[in-house]
Order: sequence, then structure tokens, then C-alpha cells
Amino acid sequence: MSKLRVNAFSLSLDGYGAGPDQDLENPLGVGGKALHKWAFGTRTFRKMFGEDGGGTGVDEDFAARSFENVGAWILGRNMFGPIRGEWPDDKWKGWWGDNPPYHVPVFVLTHYKREPITMEGGTTFHFVTDGIHSALEQAKSAAGDKDVRVGGGVDTIRQYLQERLIDEMHLAISPVLLGKGENLFAGLDMLKLGYACTEQVATALATHVVIKRA
Repeated sequence: MSKLRVNAFSLSLDGYGAGPDQDLENPLGVGGKALHKWAFGTRTFRKMFGEDGGGTGVDEDFAARSFENVGAWILGRNMFGPIRGEWPDDKWKGWWGDNPPYHVPVFVLTHYKREPITMEGGTTFHFVTDGIHSALEQAKSAAGDKDVRVGGGVDTIRQYLQERLIDEMHLAISPVLLGKGENLFAGLDMLKLGYACTEQVATALATHVVIKRA
């Protein structure tokens, strides 16, 4: 059965999944890049950016798992780009160049209509204006028997958590303090929502935890 998953989502020690003040120079917010140090050296992520080599071990295992059996993605508007409000034109096509790392349909949550964008490598961005439930329905239809992965950002994950729609979530908690930004768990009672930690393992660069819905 198809699942809704969060994978390889990095958090700071104080619970932030992104830094403040996202812009073209800081796509992950100020200081946010430090959260992903555990991933940048893995084989999986180096291959995504056209580089050879990379580390093996626990960090690589979680990075590789994050792409297994994924048939569609859901992204919040900020994960697609820094533009706010109405789309000024069709020039912006994401952070990743002509061949994004998804290679499956991607459903972007937004309040503003835009035509789908077909990219190289099998990625098509669809823009969903009628909420998280519609995005999930469309993503599950596109994914077939495979899973749907919520790529972020924090607000998008929080919305799906509040509705108890996420089946499984892998977080990589990095030894970094951000102080401010977007906090994943603020105001959420994860126990009341029915979630529990089912797996945890630490490396030099991150503590990996898996949280599942009971």
C-alpha cells in the first residue's frame, strides 16, 4: 500500500528545519546549509549533483533509502523557489537547473495558478492551488503503487502531520543550533497525534530517527 513519507529531512538541535531569510543566496535560509552536512558527502547526494565517490555507512544508508520506491513528491512553494505572491512570469523553474533530482511528478503547493513545467529526466512540476488534500490525492494517483514523499518545507510537513496523514518520517538531527527559523514541532503534540519513534542511530554528523504513525 502506498505511504506518505518524509525522508532525509534535516533538523537543528533546537528543532529548526530551515534558517530565516530565504533568498537566492540562501535557499535553505541563513545558516540552513549546515543542517545538511551529513548528506552532502554521501554517495547518493554526490551522484545527484553529478559527482563521483562519496561515503558509505549509516548516513549513506539513510540517504539511499530516501529515494527508494518514490513515485511522486509534494513540495511547499518555498521549496520550489524564493518567489512570493503572483508568479511574475514563467522563467523560474526551480533551484536545480534543467534536470532536477526528482525524476517523477512533483506537486507544488501554492495559492497562485501556473501551468505545469516539464523538465529533463522525467520531472514534471504541477502547481496545486486547492490545498494539501488535493495535492496528496493527485500525487497518490501519479505514484500508483509507489510512495509519495513530502520534501518540505517545514510548514508543509506540519500541515500533513496535523492531519495525521504522514505514515513515516525520517529526520536527521544535526549538531547545529540555529536559534530561529522554521520550527518543525512547535505546538504539535506528536503523542496525541499518534506518532512514536521506532528507530534511532547516531553518526558523527547526525542522529537519525524514524517516527511512524501508530
